[in-house]
This record gives sequence, C-alpha cells and structure tokens, in this order.
Amino acid sequence: MLLYFVLAYAVTWSLWLAARAAPAQGPRGVLLLLGTFAPGLIALGLTARRAGRPGVVALLRRLVAWEVPGRWFGFALAYMAAIKLTAAGLHRLVTGAWPAFGAMPWTLMLGATLLSTLVGGQTGEEVGWRGYALPRLTARFGLGGASLLLGALWASWHLPLFLLFPEVDTFGQSFPLYLLEVMALSVAIAWLFASTRGSLLPVMLLHAAVNNTKDIVPSAEAGATNPWALSHSLVAWLTVALLWLCAGYFLVRMHRDPALARAVTAVAGD
Repeated sequence: MLLYFVLAYAVTWSLWLAARAAPAQGPRGVLLLLGTFAPGLIALGLTARRAGRPGVVALLRRLVAWEVPGRWFGFALAYMAAIKLTAAGLHRLVTGAWPAFGAMPWTLMLGATLLSTLVGGQTGEEVGWRGYALPRLTARFGLGGASLLLGALWASWHLPLFLLFPEVDTFGQSFPLYLLEVMALSVAIAWLFASTRGSLLPVMLLHAAVNNTKDIVPSAEAGATNPWALSHSLVAWLTVALLWLCAGYFLVRMHRDPALARAVTAVAGD
C-alpha cells in the first residue's frame, strides 16, 4: 500500500506542479484534470501487475455495478445537501439569521451531479481511493480505522490546490477544516461502499454530489489567503460538526457489524 500512495502523490503532484508552470488557458486545465485521474490509473496499473487482466476487469466492473437497492443512490444524492440545509437551520437558530445561500439553481446542481458521476475527476479518484486502497487498508486496520486513515491521506493529496492555483475554489481556504471535513466524509463513503458490497457507482454519485451541492450554503471565506488558518465561517464549523455526528454513527455501526469489513476486503482482488 505504501507504494500506491507514494505513486499517487508523486504523479498527481508532478502533474499539478507542471500545471502551475503552464499557461492558464488550455494546458493548465488538462494537467490539473490528469492529476485527478492519477490515483485510479495507478490503481489499475498495480492491479494489472498483481492480478492481470481479470483483476483489472473486476475493478472496472464495479464502476457500473448498479444492481444495489435504490435507497443507497438516494443516500448518495441527498447526503451533503441534507447536511448543508441542516447547517443552515442551525445557523438560523444560533444567530437569528439565515446564512447566505448559493445562487446555483437546484436543477443545475442535479444535472451537474449526474453528468459528472461517470465523467468527472471523481471517477479516477474513486477507482483508486475506494476501489483499490480501502479494501487493502481495511484488511490491516479494520473498516473504521481504514476510512479515517484514507480520509487523511485523501485530504492531504489535495494540498497543492490550496497553495498554488488562485483560480481553484479551495485556494487560500482553511486546510485544517478541510481535513476534518474530508475525514468525516471518508467514513460516510466507506459506509456506503461497504453497504453496497463494493459498488463504486453510488460512491462516485456521492462524491459528485458533495462537489456540486456543497455550495447550497457556502462555507468558503471570501478573500482567504492563509490555508493553515482556522476558518471563521460558522457555516463551515456547523457543517464539520454535522459530518462528524454522522461519521460517529457510521463508525459505531462498522464496529458492531464485522460483515461490513468483510464485504470490503472481499473485493480486494489479489
């Protein structure tokens, strides 16, 4: 597993550093996108080396494993939106005023989520993070421990986007807060992956939904320039608190039901 993470970081960060030096129009965007697919491409390469073509085919088939109960697709689609709307309600209770809501129409959010599920960068990420890494980490650390460790590694992999690219919405934002958010999200995604017996399709839908519905109630601080500072956004901290409240529930369920961990390790493929 160490080799996988070393390669994922090295290849992605090399591509992103190359993007930083490239013209803003054209090549930079392509290199940034290629970097997001690196975790999945490396996973496929290591799978091919260890398990051959059958292993690669088995991993790719999980991208389109749609025969899971419909409630899991509903969970994937609505999870982040529910967190954000609850955070808005709590903000109203705490301060007496509603927070600022995003301007993007619901229909556009839904369309972007569905379209990007199979063609967005989360496809490349999830083949690697959940399809390849999570089963192997679970075999060593258990499902709860693996989901937390993977969350920290997954969040840290994004670090250059906080430091190098002013055009990216994470630039200058609070990385410590982001780390907390992503670790909690990683637990929810691991729960979904285990509950669907290793299907990556609802996992990619959840990832896409997070990306496209997080700004129903934006957490970002305008004009932020220090990624190591803590956020001053109440919405952001309410969001973190709610994500960890849910993550705590999922972690308890993981601990009480060993079958979930077995369902994850069973799809390792080598």
